[in-house]
Amino acid sequence: MPLLLLDTMKSRLTTLALLCALATSLAASDVVILLHGLARTSASMEQMADTLTAEGYTVHNLDYPSRHQEIDPLAANVRQQIEAVTEDDDTIHFVTHSLGGIIVRTLQKENPLENIGRVVMLSPPNQGSELVDTLGDYSAFGWINGPAGDQLGTDTNGFIAQLGPVEFELGVITGDWSINGINSIIIPGDDDGKVSTESAKVEGMADYKVIHSTHPYIMKNDDAIDLTIRFLKAGVFDTESD
Repeated sequence: MPLLLLDTMKSRLTTLALLCALATSLAASDVVILLHGLARTSASMEQMADTLTAEGYTVHNLDYPSRHQEIDPLAANVRQQIEAVTEDDDTIHFVTHSLGGIIVRTLQKENPLENIGRVVMLSPPNQGSELVDTLGDYSAFGWINGPAGDQLGTDTNGFIAQLGPVEFELGVITGDWSINGINSIIIPGDDDGKVSTESAKVEGMADYKVIHSTHPYIMKNDDAIDLTIRFLKAGVFDTESD
């Protein structure tokens, strides 16, 4: 076989092998589902989505009608969307804000995803919110937050308390900076204006971090985004190289 032809064939085979490797890498890319918080939309998670996409993740930034249904039907809605955009062999990670974290806990308690990977929750009311206990009976609260908001209290017999410990790899990031003084009077201890730093904790979590951020904007906070990427990659917020 002429040497030139042999070199050409080797070059084409090398190119084909590289293309196949790239295709395999892309096919195996981990999926990250983003879930916004109560009374928000997927637009609030766009900065997180853009950063994770740049890191190589396949990102699905989902919307769900947070103000119009109770938590169980919201979780069913999210489950249907996940099934529509993912394959069974993908590892599905989650990054959530506030109520979004409760949606994931509800999914995993009632209809668990077998291929769930790592989860980062931003300011989740994992033990409920004292604001709901105090303000939940006011009509304005119900109008703003809907039926899901009414389920976020700290009652030991309430919806949140019945979810129990988490059984997936979870990192929690919450804030200690409030721009709502009235809310912070109601909430005991340090808080982000909506959720206390203690209430964000949940039994079974793998890591926990408090940063200087408010509840409404923690998903856009540079430190929160950096810590989220660390946890998705390593399962911890602080690495040995820090």
